Amino acid sequence: MNQFVTQAITLITTAISYGTVIMYGSLGEILTEKSGHLNLGVPGIMYLGGIGGLVGSFIYEMNTANPIPAVCLIIALLSAIICSVLGGLIYSFLTITLRANQNVTGLTLTILGSGVANFFGGSLSKLAGGVGQISVAVTSSAFRATQHLTDGLGAVDRLLFNYGFMVYLAIVIAVLMSFFMNRTSKGLNLRAVGENPATADAAGINVTRYKYLATCTGAAISGLGGLYYVMDYINGTWANDGNIEALGWLAVALVIFATWKPLRAIWGAFLFGALYWLYNYIPGLTRSSQQIFKMLPYVVTIIVLITVSLRHKKEDQPPSSLGLSYFREDR
Repeated sequence: MNQFVTQAITLITTAISYGTVIMYGSLGEILTEKSGHLNLGVPGIMYLGGIGGLVGSFIYEMNTANPIPAVCLIIALLSAIICSVLGGLIYSFLTITLRANQNVTGLTLTILGSGVANFFGGSLSKLAGGVGQISVAVTSSAFRATQHLTDGLGAVDRLLFNYGFMVYLAIVIAVLMSFFMNRTSKGLNLRAVGENPATADAAGINVTRYKYLATCTGAAISGLGGLYYVMDYINGTWANDGNIEALGWLAVALVIFATWKPLRAIWGAFLFGALYWLYNYIPGLTRSSQQIFKMLPYVVTIIVLITVSLRHKKEDQPPSSLGLSYFREDR
C-alpha cells in the first residue's frame, strides 16, 4: 500500500509539473481565440519564450561573477515575454492587418519559432563547450525553488508545495483570466469581438486594438510555458528533442478540451499530464504500447469534441468568428 501511495503521489506531482507547461500554452491560446483568431503557432511561440529566457539568463550569468537570483528571474521572464510578444506581433500583423490565412500563418510561425530556437540553442551549446553543457544554474534554481510548510516532506507537502512559483502563477493567471472575460466590461468587449466583430465595431469597440492586444498577450502567456519547461522542467538547459513542440500541440488540444474556459484548463492540463505519463506506472508495457498511452490526451480531446458537438450548448462552442478575417468595409 505504501508503494502504491508513493507511486500515486509521484504520478500526481509529475502530472502537475508537466501539465503546467501545457496550461500556459492553452491559456494564451484561449485568450487569442476569444478574439476570433486561431493561432496554430503556439508551439513556435513556446519555443521563442524558452530560448529567449535561456539566452537572456545565459548572457547575464556568463558575464557576472556573482549572479543575483532575483535579477536572473527578472531577466529570464522579460526576455521570454519580449520574444514571445514579437512572435505574437508577427502573427497579428499578418492575420489582422494583412488578413492572411490564420491556419497557414500559425503553422509557419511554429516552423519559424522552432528553427530560430534550435539555431540559438545550438549556438549556446557551442559557447558552453558542447551539447548538454549549457548551464544557467542560478536562474534554474530560482525558478525551481520551493517553499515547504514543514521540515519533512510529507504527502500533503509534496502534493501541494513541492513546485516552483510558476506552477502557482499559471493557476493565478487562469483565475484572473476567467474573471476578466466574465466579470469585466473589457473582457465582455473582447468576447463580443470574437463572436461578431462587425456588431462590436458598430457598437464603438476598436476591433483591431482588441485583436492585437489579445493575440500578443496570449503569446506572452504561451511563451511562459516554454520558459517554465526550459528553466524548471529540464533544469536550465536546452534539449533539441521536439518536446516543446509536442507540448504546444497538447496545449492547442487542451483549448478544445476546456471548451475555451480558463478554469477548466487548470484541471484539464493536470489530467493531460497524468495521461501522458501514465505508462511509466503500468508494468510490462512494450515500446509500442507506451506510444498508445501518449495518444490518450488527444483521444480524450476527440471524445470531448464529439460530445460538445452533439450537445449543441452555446457556452461550450468556440467563438463564432474564430478563424475568420474581419473585413471592415463589408460591414
